[in-house]
Amino acid sequence: MNKPLSVLPLNLGLMAASPQAGAQEGGYRLPPAALQAIVDAPRAPALSLSPQRNIVAVVQTPPLPGIAEVAQPELKLAGLRINPRTCASSRFSFGTDLSLLDVGTRKESRLRGLPRNLRLADLSWSPDQRYLAFTHVAMQGDRGAVELWVLDIEERKARRLSPQPLSAVLTRGFNWLPDSSGLLVHWRPAGIGKPPVSNGIPAGPIEQDSTSDGHVRQLRTYQDLLKNEDDARLFEYYITVQMAVVDLNGKTRLLGAPGQFSRTSIAPGGEYLLTQSIARPYSYIVPASSFGEKLEVRDMHGDVVHTVASLPLEEGLPPGNDAVSEGVRHVSWRADAPASLVWAEAQDGGDPAREVIDGIRDLVLLHAAPFREPPLVLARLTMRYAGIAWGRDDVALINERWHKTRDYKQWMIAPGHLSTPPELIIAGSYEDRYNSPGSPVMRADANGFPRLLIGPGTTVLLDGAGATPEGDRPFIDRLSLTTRQKERLFQSAAPYFENVAAVLNDDGTLLLTTRESPTERPNYYLRDLTRPEGEQLTALTNYPHPTPQLRDVVKEQIRYPRKDGVELTATLMLPPGYDAARDGPLPMLMWAYPQEFKSAGAASQTTGSPYRFNAVSYWGPAVFLAMGYAVLDNPSFPIVGTGDEEPNDTYLPQLVASAEAAVEEVVRRGVAHRHRIAIGGHSYGAFMTANLLAHTRLFRAGIARSGAYNRTLTPFGFQSEERPYWQAPEVYQAMSPFNNADKIKDALLLIHGAEDSNSGTFPLQSERMFQAIKGLGGTARLVMLPNESHAYRARESIMQMLYETNAWLEKYVKHATA
Repeated sequence: MNKPLSVLPLNLGLMAASPQAGAQEGGYRLPPAALQAIVDAPRAPALSLSPQRNIVAVVQTPPLPGIAEVAQPELKLAGLRINPRTCASSRFSFGTDLSLLDVGTRKESRLRGLPRNLRLADLSWSPDQRYLAFTHVAMQGDRGAVELWVLDIEERKARRLSPQPLSAVLTRGFNWLPDSSGLLVHWRPAGIGKPPVSNGIPAGPIEQDSTSDGHVRQLRTYQDLLKNEDDARLFEYYITVQMAVVDLNGKTRLLGAPGQFSRTSIAPGGEYLLTQSIARPYSYIVPASSFGEKLEVRDMHGDVVHTVASLPLEEGLPPGNDAVSEGVRHVSWRADAPASLVWAEAQDGGDPAREVIDGIRDLVLLHAAPFREPPLVLARLTMRYAGIAWGRDDVALINERWHKTRDYKQWMIAPGHLSTPPELIIAGSYEDRYNSPGSPVMRADANGFPRLLIGPGTTVLLDGAGATPEGDRPFIDRLSLTTRQKERLFQSAAPYFENVAAVLNDDGTLLLTTRESPTERPNYYLRDLTRPEGEQLTALTNYPHPTPQLRDVVKEQIRYPRKDGVELTATLMLPPGYDAARDGPLPMLMWAYPQEFKSAGAASQTTGSPYRFNAVSYWGPAVFLAMGYAVLDNPSFPIVGTGDEEPNDTYLPQLVASAEAAVEEVVRRGVAHRHRIAIGGHSYGAFMTANLLAHTRLFRAGIARSGAYNRTLTPFGFQSEERPYWQAPEVYQAMSPFNNADKIKDALLLIHGAEDSNSGTFPLQSERMFQAIKGLGGTARLVMLPNESHAYRARESIMQMLYETNAWLEKYVKHATA
């Protein structure tokens, strides 16, 4: 049980907001009771649909973990975070209960034999649906293990399957065999011994070299990198696994010797195994995902039968967001064939600035077992390969896209008849939400591999968000790949927002949906499209309102223009019982996250839906409705760069114009007082917040969580900015609020996870920003949350975050005067 949180008087907490206050002492603090109630509100369970789509595994989502859970030992190696007690990722979230729900009868079954104090990390249905495998993270004092368990669906009984603990550092540690007879597992090798321990005495200096080759490479900023050879040995220890096959009786067969396997996948036919293993040399400037790799095909005894590629260490890519690795990439099995490998290879060396013959940027290659013949060309693409939806020999859908222009294309190809020319299915801009056709509906086949759901006449189903000027209206379409004719089978209609969670039958007439309204929490329904309109729905779940005290929150999706003509969208939320005429303007919190676009038309498109549930989460701004604030959630802050212009060339004027438009709109509506508005955001939203305080006096205060403020510390790009600092120094300098800290005249609250692992948002960013404001005589407060990463997990940390934010708003916004 967690110890009670220490509570300090409110005025002591506010003392730290004073620009004269130094480091403060004291424990975690609690916000007002109204905010605590939202943090501790019951959470809906997670659902996993079975392969035959008639059973749902229901995983209970527990309350937030305590700081003792979050503060477990953590190793930071090569961009990974490892819990040495469990030999697994240290950022697990766990389910605390498991049950089965019958879709037809809507009856929920309790299960026998589950582990005591269940901490369910991952689960997976067997392809034949007879079993459900899951991992349980067992803890005993300072020792832990990731255990493999299996649930017999017919008997409704669980049992531990593998006596040897799994390794779940790079993977989840298990996968079903295609015939459902057992699982391929990654064990912690028996007899591996204890992890290597440094004696603390350096063997020599740490050396790195760079040779002049004339090639510019993007070297993004990463956290948690290897620092020395001691780190490298420790990294090798924790990523070394023993592959094994475990049958349903627990009988085990080892596959080869232990190795540093970062990925293993079994071919659909069950005869071959694709392995990726990490190889030296390592690097001190890039994470494990950029280390060299060997890709090999093995038989089911673990012996290598074919080497696909040996990929070198890659310390940076060419400039541009369309840059990719030079050699083999995205290697996978063709889902609808027994054993055929597919991968992409750039024809421009991975450099989007390089000219290419016939405009071909990527080749997609197909190589069938036994891999003795040369690979065949499956597709020639003028943009970057973006994946394949497999169907059958005469139907597959292949995608390509180009970030620079936001263009994409989808082609129908015949992978079993390569002489058949590809047919263009659709082309357009992937940022154009109004004209998005949706994504093809996939279905797991008998081997557990995702396949296109192909109907009569070579038709497929498309699942889309249905963006419209009135808001999102999710849909299911049937598309003929031969005639290109579409038929709309279903579309969400007012006054509800209904989203398709799964298609339950082959013709798309039986759907599993989630349905919600502003006052009704999302619940699962069966929708039978063959029945009359008023008789189609059957409720599958009935989750109650998690925050009934805020049931009557008023929400409106609003539209308003920016001075350059770009149309903006926001969600306006008002406290229960509020009446503008009677109560007048309220203090307001705005919360946003800028986005880049290549066209004003796409930037002007409506986002969200007015019919979504008025969810009040501790993570977003809506929680402060409970404290009497008006909230403007997710107001559009589009940064548009048309043609050859880059969006960030005019970042600041567009940012300020969007903020001005939002302020003018809420003031015009009479719901907010011009002098009592705060702005806030997380990550890139925090960066936005600091910039708005530096370049406007629109806001009385800012709340900036886990941000980056000095762009010279991310010199090889950030967000969608693809130019390095040396190519656009004026952009980097102008966009850095750190460079304009002397202009910040309003109060800025900086909150940051002390162990932030996100690329670019080093905790140092907030520390230096605070020091700049403090040294320049400004008003700021810095709160570093121990053991927290980019997002915060511990209940104590969330309570502290709300305490700090509420106190800041109370002091600088709620009672502010002109």
